[in-house]
Amino acid sequence: MDYEGLIIRPPSEAYSLLLQVTVGCSHNRCTFCGTYRQKKFKIKPLEQIEKDLQEAGTYGPISRLFLCDGDSLIIPQPRLVEILKMINKYLPGLERIGSYANTKSILRKSVDDLRELRDLGLKIIYLGVETGNAELLTKINKGATREKMVEAARRVKEAGIELSVTVILGIGGIEKSIEHAMDTASLLTEMDPDYVGALTLMLVPQTELYEDYRAGRFVLPDKIGFIRELYLMIANSNFTDCYFTSNHASNSAECVPSIYEACNCGRN
Repeated sequence: MDYEGLIIRPPSEAYSLLLQVTVGCSHNRCTFCGTYRQKKFKIKPLEQIEKDLQEAGTYGPISRLFLCDGDSLIIPQPRLVEILKMINKYLPGLERIGSYANTKSILRKSVDDLRELRDLGLKIIYLGVETGNAELLTKINKGATREKMVEAARRVKEAGIELSVTVILGIGGIEKSIEHAMDTASLLTEMDPDYVGALTLMLVPQTELYEDYRAGRFVLPDKIGFIRELYLMIANSNFTDCYFTSNHASNSAECVPSIYEACNCGRN
């Protein structure tokens, strides 16, 4: 398999085949994220993708596949359809394809476009929400508004694709901690996703937020502050049928027992 640079995937894709169809992130301007700073975004050639799939076809039965990198849904619809058809050709027993997406890439697809992708095996989309606070969304340069996130969620759900979103504990610092938690709960309620994953902010060197932290302009909540944010998000969210978890590696080992006790994770 041909991989360029660091490859990441959601915790729930731990046993999935990782197929890199894009390199980097089409947005790549969030102030807290350093994952793709060293990569220039591009769509990989179909010839390389097919070569990887031919190799994967020799591995034996594969039930799940995850499209890397940070935002494969940005690929124009005709080419993405061609890639999914190629996947089905070489991995005919596949049960599910998953992909990261951002709000912009989802909104570039119509509901009918998304349904076409679903029919070709795209069963779950992972969307980074981070926060529901409008001021923070601008401050972290997320490139999306609350309203656009809600519309993106509506399209995904209407197309019959499962939606998994992530939020980041601590992204508002001490100053915006409570507002961040409450506004995120409000946004999650409006989006009504199938899954929510709570991550804890990791300050990454060479990012704008890290420099704010070093300069004293940004102060992280302590562990109790993280747990309080998680509690407020869960206590003030209302879902149709959502699995809310905090199993990401970023969550402190010392906090995990208290986080799980606070959130009582399970179907709502």
